[in-house]
Amino acid sequence: MLSYRHSKFNSIKKIMLTRDQILYLKSNAHELKPVVIIGQKGITDSVIDEIKSSLDHHELLKVKVNGANKDNRDEAAAELCRLTGAEFVQMLGNVLTLFKQKKKDSKFVLPKH
Repeated sequence: MLSYRHSKFNSIKKIMLTRDQILYLKSNAHELKPVVIIGQKGITDSVIDEIKSSLDHHELLKVKVNGANKDNRDEAAAELCRLTGAEFVQMLGNVLTLFKQKKKDSKFVLPKH
């Protein structure tokens, strides 16, 4: 399993989520279903636009990455974080959880530590 502290994500992160924040977001994401599915064409402009729109609306979402091996999924996760400005929360199998908090009126109050 890919750790949040994985070097691929450290190089693209401006803000690092703490362990408590990650655990909080994982618990909130548990019931969610993937909102966006990345298929054979991979990461396209329309996929990025859909993820950005979904992040603006939901803040926390799951993305399913179909047909990719583990290394490709890791690269896709890093690329999605970079292109959308989202924080990486976790990857379980081929489902990636992303978070981007709204500046105002956020549904999530992240733990301080």
